[in-house]
Amino acid sequence: MEISTTASTATVDDARLAEILENPGFGQHFTDHMFTVEWTPDAGWHAARIEPYGPLTLDPATSVLHYAQEIFEGMKAYRHEDGSIWSFRPEENAGRMVRSSHRLALPVLEVPDFIQAVDELVKVDQRWVPDAAGEKSLYLRPFMFGSEAFLGVRPSQHVTFMVIASPAGAYFKGGIKPVSLWLTEEYTRAGRGGMGAAKTGGNYASSLVAQQEASAHGCDQVVFLDGQEGKYVEELGGMNMYFVYDDGHIVTPEVGTILEGITRSSIIELAGKLGHQVEERKFSIDEWRDGVTSGRITEIFACGTAAVVTPVGSLKWAGGEVPCASEGGEVTTQVRQALVDIQYGRAEDTFGWMHRIV
Repeated sequence: MEISTTASTATVDDARLAEILENPGFGQHFTDHMFTVEWTPDAGWHAARIEPYGPLTLDPATSVLHYAQEIFEGMKAYRHEDGSIWSFRPEENAGRMVRSSHRLALPVLEVPDFIQAVDELVKVDQRWVPDAAGEKSLYLRPFMFGSEAFLGVRPSQHVTFMVIASPAGAYFKGGIKPVSLWLTEEYTRAGRGGMGAAKTGGNYASSLVAQQEASAHGCDQVVFLDGQEGKYVEELGGMNMYFVYDDGHIVTPEVGTILEGITRSSIIELAGKLGHQVEERKFSIDEWRDGVTSGRITEIFACGTAAVVTPVGSLKWAGGEVPCASEGGEVTTQVRQALVDIQYGRAEDTFGWMHRIV
């Protein structure tokens, strides 16, 4: 893509930026610039630009507001000890956005263009990438939406793709601790042929009421079962799941109606290299309950871009509770540390996962 750049005349000053990067939180502060490119059937992708970060002006009839034609990605840029800046498997995020585009009837942004858009924004705003201390990073949010102003149920004929960025601190402020889970037996996340494998805002919107249910019962996250039989574990509101057995093998729910997480697929490869056989298959809620009770399941963990890997504690539902599988979490800790060390350049990247930006 040919990308024009208009530098901001109101960048955050160095003193204020230092304060932000000291304690960035998550999704609270945004960099000085944003990337935008537009699509129409006649012109294709055009008007690619980096410009000052700021509000969008949308017509009240903008299609995304009425028909939810929208997809997004979540990824991070990491600063290594030598000052260089890297992303983690950006081609996988780009490929997943291609698949999400097909499911939501949106135009495809080719993988090289996706990576270029992300890279160029990071280069312009590289001072916003925190040092690695405390697992800080620059969170990157590429997203695409129907931006045509019309009312009618059809694919939008004007589409906008953007990238914004926000510095992020460690997911666990007080140290890593197990998350408690609520099993919702009323709500499902996705059905066969639905949008479960697409990274679209509607999936997250549909999880919010179940998350409220979990919070009302004192739990951190919600667990969804399959929409067809209501007995197979799918995923959490925003994370994939793994179950570690006493013989060292690991089971994770199969894809199809769940999000194909980049961290999820990376852990499958990494765990295999660490000596753990990983099965992708249907996993019932009864197998979870029985496995923990019998001691066969020794650890449970969840994964995602924000938290990387988090241990899972107790599981609660309207009729009872299963306690935490293990307090130690040796495999969980091993997998998490190995993955984070690669991302921050503290270990050799034998998989070829890291992509240098600066």
